[in-house]
Amino acid sequence: MAVPPTSTGTSGAGRASSTARQVLAPLALAQFICSFAGSNMNVMINDISEDLDTTVQGVQLAITVFLLVMAALMIPGGKLTDRYGRKRCLMAGLAVYGVGALLSAAAPGLGVLILGNSILEGIGTALLIPPVYILATLLFTDVVSRARAFGTIMALGGIGAAAGPLIGGLISSALSWRAAFIFQALVVVVIILLTRRIEDPLPADPTRHFDTGGAVLSAVGLVCIVMGILAADNNAWLMAALLLTGALILLWFFRWTHAKERSGVEPLLSTSLFRDLTSNLGLVTQHTQWLLLMGVSFVVSAYLQVVRGYDAIRTGVIFTAATAGVLVTSMAAGRLAKRYAQRTLIMVGFAVTLGGIGVLLGMAHGSPSPWALVPGLLLIGLGLGVMLTPSVSVVQSSFPEDRQSEISGLSRSVSNLGSALGTAIAGTVIVADPAVGAYAAALIVLAVIGLGGFAAAAFLPRGAVPR
Repeated sequence: MAVPPTSTGTSGAGRASSTARQVLAPLALAQFICSFAGSNMNVMINDISEDLDTTVQGVQLAITVFLLVMAALMIPGGKLTDRYGRKRCLMAGLAVYGVGALLSAAAPGLGVLILGNSILEGIGTALLIPPVYILATLLFTDVVSRARAFGTIMALGGIGAAAGPLIGGLISSALSWRAAFIFQALVVVVIILLTRRIEDPLPADPTRHFDTGGAVLSAVGLVCIVMGILAADNNAWLMAALLLTGALILLWFFRWTHAKERSGVEPLLSTSLFRDLTSNLGLVTQHTQWLLLMGVSFVVSAYLQVVRGYDAIRTGVIFTAATAGVLVTSMAAGRLAKRYAQRTLIMVGFAVTLGGIGVLLGMAHGSPSPWALVPGLLLIGLGLGVMLTPSVSVVQSSFPEDRQSEISGLSRSVSNLGSALGTAIAGTVIVADPAVGAYAAALIVLAVIGLGGFAAAAFLPRGAVPR
């Protein structure tokens, strides 16, 4: 995959092209394995709960905490790339992730699984994902090449999330759910070997200030918000207390940030990042997309296993439709970027995804066959694949090179917070078991949230294309 020249000399262009080709494979694989980790456990809910003598809610907690740790630490992870370098953070994240995967594979109980999968893999992901998007942004400088690069990375990420149930189901059925974590560790080893060829395009700055207080405040605030949503089905007072606490801590974080900026000290996250309307709207669409992807994945997986009694592999096979949809449209990102504005692609993506949820509801209700879910899942995959890449491009391209660590961390944090909320909201609605039907109600709630994402996309400037 060629990269346009970043200098006037042909030798500079050649070096850029060679570096880009070497970098893209490990970056895409890194996004794949992190997305895979967020969704593959959905089809192993019953197997894990029985083996570890826990409940479905316990496994849901492990999934949600993994996504939450990623979201809470992604902003600090992005800032650390300036201080220690993008490649060093990428390698460190991969190492922590690999240890977490091996610990999860050997887990004797839910507590160790949460430590390995939810905590260590979550921390590893928060360290390694920001460098993925920073390196892609720095190496691909025009609309089409950057769209192709992000398309490849997002395609692997979307496939990891959508194919996680299938791959996890195949491994779990053929061997054990523990083998799925060994698979993750093996993929991490491959990525580490490929990453050795990467050269960091910018030097690390060990003197760069790191706002530890801001990192703690932002992480604790986000944790309280998501835990409050998880508590909705058990204790309304606890839910209210956690949500209020989270909101107050985040308010404290923003006041802390303002104070840092006034005193001339670099904060964890500059408030100027939120002054760009196009970026803000793009962040809303990113958040909503991943909320829909992980929310629908959890709802359908739980429905097939708990209601229909499907095993992991049959559940994963049905999800192949969504995987195929994401793959087809994500890999076409470069061609689509040539012909259509980013705003158009994002709006179309939301419309197709919402249509898929509607088909999912209609056909699943009218047919006893679980294969009736396939058309809806295919549409959801196609819609998400269309808009994942342009949403990332809009946000990353709204800022210059020296702001990439900040916006990359913020972008990935917002996306992973969406993933955590998608699982938390879907799980909360299902456990509440409303009169209209738990699984149908969860999909309806997700569809309403999707309408909000569509509205945000509609307000994007018509000419919102990456620079």
